[in-house]
Amino acid sequence: MIPVTEFRQFTEQQPAFRVLKPWWDVFTDYLSVVMLMIGVFGCTFERTEGDNPTPLECDRTEGDPPPPPGTRSQTDRGQYNYINQMCYEKALHWYAKYFPYLVLIHTVIFMVCSNFWFKFPGSSSKIEHFISILGKCFDSPWTTRALSEVSGENPEEKDNKKNSASRSNLDTPIGEGNLEKTQSLRSIPEKIVVDKPAASVLDKKEGEQAKALFEKVKKFRLHVEEGDILYMMYVRQTVVKVLKFILIIAYNSALVSKVRFSVTCTENMQDMTGYRYFCCNHTMAHLFSKLSYCYLCFVGIYGLTCLYTSYWLFYISLKEYSFEYVRQETGIDDIPDVKNDFAFMLHMIDQYDPLYSKRFAVFLSEVSENKLKQLNLNHEWTADKLRQKLQNNNNNRLELQLFMLSGLPDTIFEVTELQSLKLEIINNVTIPAAIAQLEDLQELSLYQCSLKIHSAATSFLKENLKVLRVKFDDARELPQWMYVFRNLEELHLIGSLSSDASKNVTLDSLRELKALKTLMLKSNFTKIPQSIVDVASHLQRLCICNDGTKLVMLNNLKKMVNLTELELVHCDLERIPHAIFSLSNLQTLDLKENNLRTIEEIVSFQHLRKLTCLKLWHNSIAFIPEHIKKLSSLERLYFSHNKIEILPSHLFLCNKLRYLDLSNNDIRFIPPEIGVLQSLQYFSVSCNKIENIPDELFFCKKLQTLKLGRNMLSVLSPKISFLGVLTHLELKGNHFEFLPAELGSCRALKHSGLVVEDTLFETLPSDIRVQMQLDLCLMAF
Repeated sequence: MIPVTEFRQFTEQQPAFRVLKPWWDVFTDYLSVVMLMIGVFGCTFERTEGDNPTPLECDRTEGDPPPPPGTRSQTDRGQYNYINQMCYEKALHWYAKYFPYLVLIHTVIFMVCSNFWFKFPGSSSKIEHFISILGKCFDSPWTTRALSEVSGENPEEKDNKKNSASRSNLDTPIGEGNLEKTQSLRSIPEKIVVDKPAASVLDKKEGEQAKALFEKVKKFRLHVEEGDILYMMYVRQTVVKVLKFILIIAYNSALVSKVRFSVTCTENMQDMTGYRYFCCNHTMAHLFSKLSYCYLCFVGIYGLTCLYTSYWLFYISLKEYSFEYVRQETGIDDIPDVKNDFAFMLHMIDQYDPLYSKRFAVFLSEVSENKLKQLNLNHEWTADKLRQKLQNNNNNRLELQLFMLSGLPDTIFEVTELQSLKLEIINNVTIPAAIAQLEDLQELSLYQCSLKIHSAATSFLKENLKVLRVKFDDARELPQWMYVFRNLEELHLIGSLSSDASKNVTLDSLRELKALKTLMLKSNFTKIPQSIVDVASHLQRLCICNDGTKLVMLNNLKKMVNLTELELVHCDLERIPHAIFSLSNLQTLDLKENNLRTIEEIVSFQHLRKLTCLKLWHNSIAFIPEHIKKLSSLERLYFSHNKIEILPSHLFLCNKLRYLDLSNNDIRFIPPEIGVLQSLQYFSVSCNKIENIPDELFFCKKLQTLKLGRNMLSVLSPKISFLGVLTHLELKGNHFEFLPAELGSCRALKHSGLVVEDTLFETLPSDIRVQMQLDLCLMAF
């Protein structure tokens, strides 16, 4: 006897898998149990009542000869047993003998087919992963919060409601007619299933768990949508069940009549018994006949159910799933449609309870994910933590710098004292209307950020923003809204534009920036963009850093008559552009990191009466023309990092010079005419080949910084004592053997301002050393 529990392994599955069993699978499972019981019932009776029919002698016909003399007219018990076995083996039809076993075999095959996709390694792993994620998404507090927000229901009020439903007894109000090709879900009321009231605001742990769920869903979707193994496995097992149903109906219908109560058996035993024919009674025939008809009925119902399943599989596009009704009901418009195995599993879920798909859809939405990220961001970056990061920037504004965050914390808008906001490598940022709370905000820096802005925020920034810095990788990343900031005074654009910037539409709207005074462009221009000319009437400072791209056409500079500061950095210039000589209001000119070899054009600078600062550093200039003397208004002159060997005495006729940098050249001699520069405050000749310093240098009594390091000096004149306001003296890298005691007369010079080797410092008298160090200690105190 076979116990029913032995068949459990064919149907045993995880309880959570029931969500992937539609009503027809559940129904056929129950039918399989009933058919299994029929088979077990038949086997049990056959074993207990005996497998053989009961033989009886048939009456002799008239033509039969009489039994031979001496034979017995009645068979004994042993002969009955023999006849019994012979009749069972030869006369009884095989269908009548093996019917219950056939029922068992067919039923086990049905069971295996119904659950094979749950056991097959290639499909079971995906199913287990999907069920695990589905359960977590269903129970996640974030799902409840997200659906409550879009439905307009207060989460706090929703959480206070008691829900009698649970995840195990969710209703399934969906019928056969509810499925169409392009729509997968009908509008259903949201049923919140919670074990306990959730907080109106997710705590940090719940937020992190929901964030991890979003990542799992995203990766699972990419993995499952690649193939259709689950769909094909389910189709194949359904087809096998249909074919099995046809086979069973066909042969059972033909053979059920073979189950008879009376079976005629012919056996040559006349010599022993006097009979050749025996009428055997099959004692189980009546029962087996009834069971077979009953079995055929159940198989018929089972087969019709499988045919309906086949219709559902092939008539409806199960490899595509649309969340259209979820999008309409929840208002979350970015929930994507899915395909292949992912779509098939969602179709199966809908047959169990459509609520699962609705709650699962929340974790497919980028909008929902961004809201969660924002919530987690607000938990992590509190207002107090943001205030601790505030620092004063170069413009002496209170600045907050945020780097590589997932978004913009809402708590920023609680830091009302903020004056400058710097965002670096932050994607998908949206500046909301709440930025209007930052009444002191005047400066905004966006470094490689993709940013959107609310219309109300645009209105606020349009009136309040003074400085905007944008760093980008592609010109298409330039925000178009920046051109409406009419009160903007400084605009810094850093990134690669087109090779011909004059044709670049991204700069065509600068004319709207009526208050723009400073424009800094770090890009790859070949000529001055026409859009810059459009703001020439009020532009005062222009800086172009070209990263080595040759700037050829500079004629547009002539139109910028109001420029006071011009920087053409790393533009591969070989001569000083003539267009510069028309800028009569120019005060500062910086031609750093170009390819200037000669500066004969410098004579034309005499027409620039207001020019006070000239920066020709980091070039290849080897000679300073005598025309330099005509620049009488110069106060700051930068010639560092060139190839100058001789300093002309005419240079020192620029007697208004306060700052003179000649470092990193090949200068060997300083003319004594340097003493004419009575206004000189900064003088640097470090990293040259100077052997002697003229005493006339020390007549520049306003000198505060003197850099003589890395030369070939061996003696420092005692007249150093004339420099009473000297605060910084650099002597390191020379050949000095000692320092003059007259350094002690430089009362403003402290130990921190004296850059020499430690051994050389020790050559000073001890009282001077103590005085320098004591003054330093007093300052620190």
